Amino acid sequence: MKHIRNFCIIAHIDHGKSTLADRLLEHTKTISSRDMQAQVLDDMDLEREKGITIKSHAIQIDHIHKGEKYTLNLIDTPGHVDFSYEVSRALAACEGALLLVDASQGIQAQTISNLYLALENDLEIIPVINKIDMEGAMIPEVTDQIVDLIGCKPEDIIHASGKSGIGIDDILEAIIDRIPAPKGDEEAPLQALIFDSVFNSFRGIIVYFRVLNGTIHKNDKIKFVHTGKEYGADEVGILKLTPTPKQEVRAGDVGYIITGIKNAKEVKVGDTITTVANPTQEIVKGFEDVKPMVFAGIFPVSTDDFEELRDCMEKLQLNDASLSFEPETSQALGFGFRCGFLGMLHMEIIQERLEREFNQTVITTVPNVSFYAYTTREPDKKIIVNNPTQMPDPSRLDRVEEPFIRAQIITLPEYIGNIMSLCLNKRGMLINQNYLSTTRVELIFELPLAEIVFDFYDKLKSNTRGYASFDYQPLDYRESDITKMDILLNGDKVDALSALIHRSRAQDFGRKLCAKLKELLPTQQFVIAIQAALGAKIVARETISAMRKDVTAKCYGGDISRKRKLLEKQKEGKKRMRQIGNVEVPQEAFLAVLKLDE
Repeated sequence: MKHIRNFCIIAHIDHGKSTLADRLLEHTKTISSRDMQAQVLDDMDLEREKGITIKSHAIQIDHIHKGEKYTLNLIDTPGHVDFSYEVSRALAACEGALLLVDASQGIQAQTISNLYLALENDLEIIPVINKIDMEGAMIPEVTDQIVDLIGCKPEDIIHASGKSGIGIDDILEAIIDRIPAPKGDEEAPLQALIFDSVFNSFRGIIVYFRVLNGTIHKNDKIKFVHTGKEYGADEVGILKLTPTPKQEVRAGDVGYIITGIKNAKEVKVGDTITTVANPTQEIVKGFEDVKPMVFAGIFPVSTDDFEELRDCMEKLQLNDASLSFEPETSQALGFGFRCGFLGMLHMEIIQERLEREFNQTVITTVPNVSFYAYTTREPDKKIIVNNPTQMPDPSRLDRVEEPFIRAQIITLPEYIGNIMSLCLNKRGMLINQNYLSTTRVELIFELPLAEIVFDFYDKLKSNTRGYASFDYQPLDYRESDITKMDILLNGDKVDALSALIHRSRAQDFGRKLCAKLKELLPTQQFVIAIQAALGAKIVARETISAMRKDVTAKCYGGDISRKRKLLEKQKEGKKRMRQIGNVEVPQEAFLAVLKLDE
């Protein structure tokens, strides 16, 4: 075990984690030059297209150092705030972390939050300044920032470039010298932590685990502690570029197991694996349940596909443990799921993956957050409101509480004004302003989560020309004047377009939404009234006029009463059509709500 090192790479978005991982694999000849490509560990098309890492990826590297052979287990992690749950799971399986900082960008919000995650797990931190060969590299300034943040010596910081391979030897040496070997007893009862799982249509579910104590052999009878289920270990092995079978996986190692499980519910990330013959008494601690931030409904386009969509969601949840969902019904869209996501990017990725990996075309409703409502009858009883239909009747409503977050924004001093006005427009409060250096300022705001769900991140980037980084933590629930806004089409509510919104913004939002729907709804043969209502009060209205057929075309001359009679007959027909005709709402209309520009 003293020749094993488990480490992960953490950094802000785009600071070069995947590129550095590529160089490490290439340098140690883990991957032949024929198999080499950029972002080699990112196995989803989506990751390559967007140039981001969505999933953590584990791989084992063999490296010879001073004549001795070492086994290094590397986990490459995502950098975006929406995937921080992936990072926390990777950290639970490691003893050390490479903290990457881009030489031209310096320390950013995600660098700090990922660092704190690593320190909570007592990991050994190796600071690395990456991209030192770029023209805009500010090596002395970034060195000072890292020394201030971690409190290390300047000579402990490794200078590297993932692109050209500078400093790779120093990094490998630091991993072996500074990161402690895993602790654990190979003779003890088996105790392994599940940190990921994937679904394979031929082999069933493949579970990735880190062995803390004991040894797992092929054909052992094993037990998942949390679910209490028992299985036979058909195949165990280690994670090279492709999974490599072994006879056993020992304490300190990271590996995979195939037991032929077909049901997604039987595997829970964070569960402990042990053997039936000699079970461990301790389960692995320190794995928190994920807290979704943004909720949205996902519905199949045709109701017949509901069961198929459920299967796909369960398989996707295996691969992305931060997705949570439960069934729900909607008058407009039929059966579907209420899903919890960690943020808007996460929601977008899930939607894309459903379409690409499972061929599921879905309708997504307006994303919102969960509120707490209290009624006048039972002012102490908390009602959790996840979507507008669960909101109690306004006449019985006592108060509503909404979730607040603490947002940390790091930017250049010249953009402070733009960020202040953006956050204050979103009902935020400035808590602290702190200069990290002469060119970096950290702003701490408390903001309602509902305000940042839609387009806050995009606006922040455009207001600061991309020079702001953003990170947030949930705080608590606070009382707010939240109201439910309904959209009526000819007097009928469309529940999929309802929204929960702060009263001060409701009228403005209602006007924009009605105007947008007027553009998108197809013209019918009768007049359509689009109204936005708060309770019984209509706050905005647009009208789509009817398609007219010229019924008087066949009247040449003659008495005016003939024409009038035809027009009256048409008018009667339109009136009756309006009573029984229903308004078709196209998919674009549901999506338009998501893309309403302020």
